[in-house]
Amino acid sequence: MSEQRTEIGQLGEFGLIKVITKDLAHVQPSTLLGVGDDAAVIDPKEEVVVVTTDLLTEGVHFDLSYTPLKHLGYKAVVVNLSDVYAMNATPKQITVALAISNRFSVEAVEELYIGIRKACEVYNVDLVGGDTTSSKSGLTLSITAIGTAKPDKIVKRSTAQDKDLIVVSGDLGGAYMGLQVLEREKTVFASAPTTQPELEGFDYILERQLKPEARRDIIELLAKIDVQPTSMIDVSDGLASEILHLCTESNLGCRLHENKIPIDQQTFDTALDFNLDPTLCALSGGEDYELLFTIKQADFDKIKGDPHFAIIGHMSEVSDGTQMVLKNGGEVPIQAQGWDSLMGKEEVPEA
Repeated sequence: MSEQRTEIGQLGEFGLIKVITKDLAHVQPSTLLGVGDDAAVIDPKEEVVVVTTDLLTEGVHFDLSYTPLKHLGYKAVVVNLSDVYAMNATPKQITVALAISNRFSVEAVEELYIGIRKACEVYNVDLVGGDTTSSKSGLTLSITAIGTAKPDKIVKRSTAQDKDLIVVSGDLGGAYMGLQVLEREKTVFASAPTTQPELEGFDYILERQLKPEARRDIIELLAKIDVQPTSMIDVSDGLASEILHLCTESNLGCRLHENKIPIDQQTFDTALDFNLDPTLCALSGGEDYELLFTIKQADFDKIKGDPHFAIIGHMSEVSDGTQMVLKNGGEVPIQAQGWDSLMGKEEVPEA
C-alpha cells in the first residue's frame, strides 16, 4: 500500500465513491446498468435469480493485525460467491456496502477495493453498486451477490433422499489451522514486538484462511460429468454444522465415516502440533468454502476415484439419527461445535 495518506474527509462520500468506482467495466450481458444511478438494472432473461448477502465486521469476522486489506476484499467477495455456487447457480453481479472509520485513509480503501476488483475479475462478476458510510469504530463490509441459473438446475438443502451418497470437495480444516497459526504469531508479537513471525512452512493453510477460493470448478465439473446434486451447501461453519443443516432441512439422518474425511497433510500435522484432533478441526473449524452435497447412488461411478471428490457417507432415515463412524468402528452423534457469529466464539475440542 502507498505511504501517502489521504483523509477520507478530504474527499467526502461522493469523492470516495468516484475513486473506488473509477474505470469499472462490465463483463456480464445481464448487466444493463451499474454504478451511477439510484439502482442497478439486471436482465436475467429466462433464468431465475439467486441473491445472498454476507456481513463482515472487524473484530468479529476478521482481524486487521494479520489480514491484509487486499486479501480481505478478495475474501469478502469469494465467501458470497461460494453461497451462489452452493445453489448450483452462477454469480453475475455484486454490490458492496462499506462502513469505515476515520482511522482508515483513502489509500486503505483503495487497497481493499483492489482485492474486491480482483475477485470480480477472477470470477467474471460485475460490481454494480453499493453504499458507503462512516463508522465510529472499525470497518464493516457487506457484500450482496446476485446469480442466475436455469430453474431446473437450482439445488436446495432440503431435497436430499434416503441412501444418497454424501460427497465433499477438496479438503477440510485447513482454514481453521491457518487461523490458529496467525493467532499464535499475534500473541507472540504482542509480548515481543521485535520478533519476526514464524510462518514458513504454513503456506497452504494460511492461504486457506486469508485467500480462500469459491469452488466454481466443482460446479463446472459436475455439469461436465452430468451429475446434479440432490442437495448442497457450502462449508463455511464446519462439516458437522453443514451436514446437520442438510439433515434437518431434508428431514433425514446420516452416517459419516471419520476415515473418509479429507484432511491435507499440513493441516493434519499442524493440528497435532497445537494439540488438536485433526478430525475435530475438519468437523468444526469452518471457513473452508468447499462444497458439501449429496448425489444419487446411480451417479457413484461418475465420481468414483476423482481426486476432486471424497465420498464420506450416506443419508439415512431420520430415525437413524446423525452418526459418525469412528476409525475404531464405534459411533458417536455428530455435534455442531463450529463458529457462531452471534455467540462470538468457535469451539474445537482438544485432542
